[in-house]
Amino acid sequence: MTVFHRCGDGSGFVAWARQLLDSARLAEGHLSGRVSMIDHPRLDCAVAVTFSDATAMHGWLDSPQRAEVLAAGQQRGFWRSSGDLVVSAEGPASPGVGVFRHTVTAGKEPEFLSTQARLSAAAVGLAGHEGTALLPADAPGEWISVVRYRTAPQLAAWMRSAERAQALQGLRSTLSSDFSVVSNTTPFATTVRMENGRTLMTPNWKSAMLVLLVLYPTVMLLSRFLGPVLNDVGAQPWLSLWVSQIVSVIAMQWWLMPLASKPFRRWLDPVDGVSARVTAVGAAVIVAAYAVTLTLFASVHDLQFWDYMD
Repeated sequence: MTVFHRCGDGSGFVAWARQLLDSARLAEGHLSGRVSMIDHPRLDCAVAVTFSDATAMHGWLDSPQRAEVLAAGQQRGFWRSSGDLVVSAEGPASPGVGVFRHTVTAGKEPEFLSTQARLSAAAVGLAGHEGTALLPADAPGEWISVVRYRTAPQLAAWMRSAERAQALQGLRSTLSSDFSVVSNTTPFATTVRMENGRTLMTPNWKSAMLVLLVLYPTVMLLSRFLGPVLNDVGAQPWLSLWVSQIVSVIAMQWWLMPLASKPFRRWLDPVDGVSARVTAVGAAVIVAAYAVTLTLFASVHDLQFWDYMD
């Protein structure tokens, strides 16, 4: 999905957006495309396209045909307001993005749109809100709303907020079945799901177990290899530790934790991972990984940073 700044020419934007959809329709792997609802000033202008696989999607995103249409749109004042948002079967790639599916009761569409506008207005009041887009029903009749926050914790705060809970009371009366959320796993191993109207999140102990699995070897390796380098350039211990922590947080936030979370996605899911069997198996695997890392650092001398400290 690509989000654009709002402009004064709503009908012109929709007509141009359909040209963008036409360019996607000619691409290999194209499945469907939609232009967001833009009737309310609180709702984003957006274009969403679905492809059969990631390769086909990136092929169109990087295509000269799409670039040409985007350039023509910029000449008319249709500028993108953010990078492209990618949503797969595993959830949004961006941690601060929530994707909700709604099956709207026939004839209730105007009430649904009004409620979505109120939800968007309420979301603006919370820190980090970047926008809300509403995609109209596709062939199966399923509407999709996309809420964007700057960070995953800010999205989680919105999911738990009293403002959202109050606005949801009007939303459910317009739906033929309760809405669902496309699961989203934050960089620090918390998956957010919606089940029967309730916000569910990964138990804290599961998130903590996975964070520890990644944190321990990260700290050990940085102490072994980065620490001596900082010492050699004359960094004081207090500064060396601070720099090492910055590096570890950056590495875990953007690379290590997302990679570690992938094989444990089902275990972290508060719905799919709730069974005793899944919980026990996942915990056992992580405990075994603890044993492997402890054994590794206890037995491999080259990894033991304390023997390389001045």
